[in-house]
Amino acid sequence: MSIDWITVAAQIVNFLLLIWLLKRFLYRPILDGIDAREAEIAARMGEAAAVRQQAEARETEYEARIAQLSSSRAELLEEARRAAEAERDALLSKARARLEEEQAERAAHRAEEAARHRADLQRRGAEALLALTRKALRDLADEGLERRIVLQAAGRLADMGDDLREAAGDARQAVALTRDPLPEEVQARLRSDLGDVLEGVSLRFEVDPGQSPGLNLRLGGAQLGWTVDSYLNGLEATLAEAAGRPARRGGHDAA
Repeated sequence: MSIDWITVAAQIVNFLLLIWLLKRFLYRPILDGIDAREAEIAARMGEAAAVRQQAEARETEYEARIAQLSSSRAELLEEARRAAEAERDALLSKARARLEEEQAERAAHRAEEAARHRADLQRRGAEALLALTRKALRDLADEGLERRIVLQAAGRLADMGDDLREAAGDARQAVALTRDPLPEEVQARLRSDLGDVLEGVSLRFEVDPGQSPGLNLRLGGAQLGWTVDSYLNGLEATLAEAAGRPARRGGHDAA
């Protein structure tokens, strides 16, 4: 077999021409496009890196702010907690003081009520005792008791001389009032003792069945009483004074 070198040479030339044409009109634009695409990608990657750095910087800044806010929040919470505890303690202290004050007031009120109740019981007891004593003395009183009261009163006139003379003034007559008529010797004793104190003053005897047993001596504008009621009125006044109560006004008691 013979080789046509001219044809081979022509094929080689055609192949080389094809290679040049492909490189000139096909491969070069593709390579240029690839280079441009790579440059664009590199630029975008640079922009992305810059954006990422900015984002990281912002993230760091925000984390710092969040940490600062967290610290401030903790301080504010601690300050609020201390303020709340201080206010709670103040309210509790005030409530305790108020409670103690109310307890003291209630204790004082109870003590006052107890004292008032005791005083009321004592007053009622004293009044009951006086009522019973008055009734007993009235029931048991007789001429003998009245006579002894008159004699006792007569024996005390000497000690009341100044008061009797002041009470008599210019009066020249006295009246002895009793519930029952007095025996003659008792009248004489009373007239004698009064005469020793008040010279020139006569004594007249009168009877009042409604009077308490004893003697009422009227002299001038004054009246002196030594009766069962006047003795009991004096006892009632003494009990009232001991209990700190004002005494009721009653008949004059010369005992």
